[in-house]
Amino acid sequence: MTCLCQQIAGKDIELSPTCIGNLWIFKDLDSADIKALSQDALRKKLVKGQSLFLQGDPANEMFLVKGGRIKLSKVLEDGTELTLDIRKAGDFVGENMFSEEGQYPVSAVCLEATMTCGFSRSQFEELVMKHPRVGLQIIKTLSDRISQLTNRVESLAVANIEERLYRVLSNVAKEHGAQSSQGVVIQFPLTHEDLGFLTGAHRVSITRAMKALKKAGKIILENKLLILPTLKIA
Repeated sequence: MTCLCQQIAGKDIELSPTCIGNLWIFKDLDSADIKALSQDALRKKLVKGQSLFLQGDPANEMFLVKGGRIKLSKVLEDGTELTLDIRKAGDFVGENMFSEEGQYPVSAVCLEATMTCGFSRSQFEELVMKHPRVGLQIIKTLSDRISQLTNRVESLAVANIEERLYRVLSNVAKEHGAQSSQGVVIQFPLTHEDLGFLTGAHRVSITRAMKALKKAGKIILENKLLILPTLKIA
């Protein structure tokens, strides 16, 4: 029987086979509990440009990205917007629901038609009370996420735009890439505007840096997809 996510998404969105009950936070639950969770999950279908949540909104929900892509960005005090991450189908969004701060520190905006499946804070608190080991798994996974974001901040601190761009592309490729005979392929197109947000640089600088990286053989552009020929992922 077709799952409820597929019924809501229709044929417009390609969905990940990962279901909410398969996430790391629920890995110790038995099949009956996972089935109940999936039935109670909150499902949303969003269009390109629509916000899942905005910076400063109450952090009351967490989401599995079933299909589509979501950009996480933060606006600084001077009005500068920084793109911190791009989440794809099968990824998780809204980790700040686990903290006591009560607000999302970033905005989540759909880069294309997107389907999410998730839970409210009250639903999740009830779950942890029943299954305490879920909380321990969350601590481990969030520690890994902090390490990844720390690496991205270090990339933004590099003065040389070419090196900064290559580090950002490498980080994106490691999280969202696939190994091929040519190298690691970033499996969705990145515009110069996207790369500008990710590196904190102007589009003109990105254009020049891209040309330099291609000339140096560090990147290949093929059918609008970027390939990093010298990078390898596990």
